Amino acid sequence: MPPSFQHPERHLVSRIGWLRAAILGANDGIVSTASLIVGVAVAASARGDVLLAGTAGLVAGAMSMAAGEYVSVSSQSDTERADTERERRELADQPEAERQELAEIYVRRGLEPLLADEVARQLMLKDALGAHLRDELGMADETAARPIQAALASAASFTVGAILPLATAAFVPASLVVPAVSAASLLFLALLGAAGARAGGADIVKATVRVTLWGAIAMAATAGIGALSGTTVG
Repeated sequence: MPPSFQHPERHLVSRIGWLRAAILGANDGIVSTASLIVGVAVAASARGDVLLAGTAGLVAGAMSMAAGEYVSVSSQSDTERADTERERRELADQPEAERQELAEIYVRRGLEPLLADEVARQLMLKDALGAHLRDELGMADETAARPIQAALASAASFTVGAILPLATAAFVPASLVVPAVSAASLLFLALLGAAGARAGGADIVKATVRVTLWGAIAMAATAGIGALSGTTVG
């Protein structure tokens, strides 16, 4: 008997749900709050107004992200649940047709018809519904929609992201709020892009540049609006 051989594998697909929500939330928290602070500060507002705007943006943004993520992922969950029930009924009403459908899927993937039929038969004996959900519909436990988890991850990460530029604005001299928040936020975005890429196994440089570039564009746009507003008021 050949010796047992363990081949450890570390797949990252199970992180997709929470990682997407967390990265999106933190990125939005940094960009939206920093842009709001920079825009208000450029308009020559007092520090109190700047911090109030930033705090309001943090609270509103976190709630909005949580609600939006929950509704979006709940819709996905509802669709998955409906497909699961439909597949369960079809298996109960037409088991032979479902077995043939599964076998045809394996044939298209490269198996010989006889082998595909045997594979389909054995898999359905063990877990017919699971086999169809996985191989016919592409559904798996690792990527299943989890609305509450996604909402909490999104709100928490938005809050953490928003606190960073807000804290910077609170502790630097009033005359340095715009450059300090802009520079710090771009640094935070770069670190976020690198961390997200590493956690997801993606290209770190590409992710870092992408996140930082769009953050810089957003802050430049709001700074321009703030400058125009300040000029008009003055």
